[in-house]
Amino acid sequence: MPITVCRKEHFNAAHRLHNPLWSNEQNQQVFGKCNNPHYHGHNYELTVRLTGEIDPETGYLYDLKHLSDLIKREILDTFDHRNLNLDTSEFRDLNPTAENIAVVIWNRLRAHLAPHLALSVTLYETDRNFVEYHG
Repeated sequence: MPITVCRKEHFNAAHRLHNPLWSNEQNQQVFGKCNNPHYHGHNYELTVRLTGEIDPETGYLYDLKHLSDLIKREILDTFDHRNLNLDTSEFRDLNPTAENIAVVIWNRLRAHLAPHLALSVTLYETDRNFVEYHG
């Protein structure tokens, strides 16, 4: 019977939503305040979920301390208190929308997890705006 374990974290980051192939007018029309050339920031809330079977020897699906360490190393150390557009390689050529950030987080974590574990990422940009990615 599958079970899910979850780890919740938060990080703060600035970004600008902008498509360099568009005019300034089109960027402003599509992205509005999020296209501010001086950037803007969010206090992101992140929930990482792993689903699978409990290991009968340990009683764990996955050691939550290991998950915490993985998230810190792969996500928080990379994105927390950063300008996503300027300070991270992932978003130099990728618009840092909540959707794209969630996919990048999923990919960074997936690379370090056993294939039998299902991974889901929920990223809150605000209390009322969030995205989920299941891969």
